[in-house]
Amino acid sequence: MDIDTAAVDDAVLALLYLTLHDNDRAWKNFDWDALNRLHERGMIDDPVNKAKSVVFTDEGLREAKRLFTKHFMHAGGKDA
Repeated sequence: MDIDTAAVDDAVLALLYLTLHDNDRAWKNFDWDALNRLHERGMIDDPVNKAKSVVFTDEGLREAKRLFTKHFMHAGGKDA
């Protein structure tokens, strides 16, 4: 099976937005490889630490909101 890791990473980034709290944090309960790739892309701070959440970068937060809205919001629904 050939997995499109970029598509997986976009889905994880969008779902991280679903758990957004404290303005720029999200619970890091996703695949570690995907979280590491998102860190390498500059979307989140380093996920390897004792915290149970990750911090979005400014770019990562904007992209997470865009992807969440694109994939999970109904047309005509309230903004995320």
